[in-house]
Amino acid sequence: MDKIKFPYRSDGHLALLHVIHESGAWEKYGLSVDYDFFIGPDEAHEAVKKGEVEFVSGNHVTPYLARLKGDRWVYVGQTINLYAHRLVVRGDSKIQAISDLKGKKIAFRGGHPGDNNWLFLKQNGLDADKGDVALKKHRGENLWEVVQRGDCDAALLTPPDDLLGKRVGMKVIEIPPLPMVYFTTLSTSSDFAERHSALVERFLKGVVEGIHFFKTQKEKSMAILEKKLNGETPWDREMVEYLYSDLAPHLEKKPYPTVTAIQNVFELARHRDPEANEVNPLSLWNMHYLRQLDDSGFIDGLYA
Repeated sequence: MDKIKFPYRSDGHLALLHVIHESGAWEKYGLSVDYDFFIGPDEAHEAVKKGEVEFVSGNHVTPYLARLKGDRWVYVGQTINLYAHRLVVRGDSKIQAISDLKGKKIAFRGGHPGDNNWLFLKQNGLDADKGDVALKKHRGENLWEVVQRGDCDAALLTPPDDLLGKRVGMKVIEIPPLPMVYFTTLSTSSDFAERHSALVERFLKGVVEGIHFFKTQKEKSMAILEKKLNGETPWDREMVEYLYSDLAPHLEKKPYPTVTAIQNVFELARHRDPEANEVNPLSLWNMHYLRQLDDSGFIDGLYA
C-alpha cells in the first residue's frame, strides 16, 4: 500500500474526499491517502516542490503568478467547473435581483470566494473596483448572520449556508452559476507526475471511481457524509441531502476543466497581480494522464 498526502485548501472539499476515501476507491488501487488536513497557499507550493506532499486539493489562483518564478505546479484534474451560489438577503429586503445590489454592501469570506464574488458581479454589470458595490470581508462567522443583523445588505452563499439563512427567515434568490475552477482540483508538480506516472494514474482512478460512487450511490454517500461531517457544528439530514443534491450533478464524470472555468480563474489571477497576464493559462493544465485513462475506456465503463 503506497502512502500519499493530499491536503485540502478548503474544508469544503471534504464532502467529496470523505466519500472517495470511505468508499474504498483509493484503497482499491493500492493507495493509503492522508487527506483530512488543511494546507495554506504558500505552504502548498513549498510542500509540493519539496516532495513533502504528493497532491493538493485546490490552490486555484496563486500558481499562475508562481509559474513566472519557475514554479512547476501543475493540475491533472478538475472535479467541478461551476461555482453554484445563491443571493441571500434579509427577509424584508427590497433586493430581488443582482441589479438591485448597486450601491449595496456585500459580505464575503476568504480569498477565492471573495474573488468569485468580484468577478460574478463585474460580469453582471457591477464593478466593485469602480464603486458600483462594496465588498466587505468578514472572518469567523456565518455570512448570513452578518446580513441578518444589518452589517451588510447581501451575501452570495453556497450550500448549505443559504439553507441555514433560509431557516431563520432570510430570502434566498436563485442566480446563475459562475463558470470557475472550483472545489477539488487535483494538483501536483510536473516533476512528480513525470517520475511517478503510474501512481498518478492510480490516484486518478480512485478519484474517478469515488466520483462515480458519489453520483450513483446516493444513500451510501449521504450516510458517509452524515458520519464524517458531524464535527463541532452538527449536520442534520436536511443539510446533508441539500449539499449532496447540489454537488452530485455538478461533479464531472470525467474530471477535465472547461475553457470558461480556466478563463475565469485566470481572470482572478490577473486581477490580483497584472503580471500573471504573462502566463499562458493552459500551461498549468496537464490532461495527459486523464486523457490516457479516458481513452482506455475506464471511465465510460463505470457508467455503462
